[in-house]
Amino acid sequence: MNNHFTFTINSICLDENYHPSDKTRITTNFANLARGSHRQANLRNALKMIDNSFNALAHWDNPKADRYTVELEIISVHMDVDGSGQTFPSIEILKTNIVDSKTNKRIEGIVGNNFSSYVRDYDFSVLLAEHNKGQAKFSIPDNFGELHGKLFQYFVNSDAYKQSFNKPPVICLSVSDNKTYHRTENQHPVLGVEYQPNESSLTEQYFQKMGLQVRYFMPPNSVAPLAFYFFGDLLNDYTHLELISTISTMGTFQKIYRPEIYNANAVAGKCYQPNLKNLDHSLTQIVYDRAERSQLANEQGKFAAEHFIKPYQTVLEQWSANHL
Repeated sequence: MNNHFTFTINSICLDENYHPSDKTRITTNFANLARGSHRQANLRNALKMIDNSFNALAHWDNPKADRYTVELEIISVHMDVDGSGQTFPSIEILKTNIVDSKTNKRIEGIVGNNFSSYVRDYDFSVLLAEHNKGQAKFSIPDNFGELHGKLFQYFVNSDAYKQSFNKPPVICLSVSDNKTYHRTENQHPVLGVEYQPNESSLTEQYFQKMGLQVRYFMPPNSVAPLAFYFFGDLLNDYTHLELISTISTMGTFQKIYRPEIYNANAVAGKCYQPNLKNLDHSLTQIVYDRAERSQLANEQGKFAAEHFIKPYQTVLEQWSANHL
């Protein structure tokens, strides 16, 4: 049995000329924007929003709010399970880079940000659905998310990751609309005001199996908190500019596809429950197909079952049992 899965990392620039590859998960946020008749305008406008947000947050020594530009790389991770050279598209994430026009320097940002995984699609769209089919009460399968969590940690600890990236990933997601968040007195100059949820969610538990902690912050100029998943010490392991690159990138994506929460016309209060039916919000000038995203997640979960889970089931089960 092969105990050493190998990873291949590829990157492509996400700019207004980006076209999704055949191997990209098409529910990925940036891939959704990059299709259809509005694709180039979508990308151009989204990237401009990111730059504007970054400069608004990195306001020191930046009087015209035009000092920085954010460059994005799509990082695709392919995994070889059995050493045959055949690979499966396991993970896709975004990496930020910051261009400082004042110093003419290119500063490495954060890897992670947007997180996509076929195996996660399988877990939520296939495994969870099949487990609860015909059941009167919703429940979670035994070992739910454990394989995915171990594979993710194995990748982050791999030589391939360490040779490509200097710091652990930070993944930024939207808050859950079925939880209540309470504002605390803790405030960070870049991340903003910290919120704490009233209870743990399935997403939190799933990401915990990936080895990730979570904290919720509402950055300056934002109207709702974001969920930051990370290893180590989020507030001290990353520079202000690194954190701003994640906030500006993912805050922009959230405004586009969760406008009811992140482009709301009222700022979250001390006790905040996100509402996806909130009518008091503004729409961006960017076309995003949420219905298609939901539908395709099911198809991609089935793809993972057919091309990864079933063909390698024995190997994966033995490997998972040896990686406690």
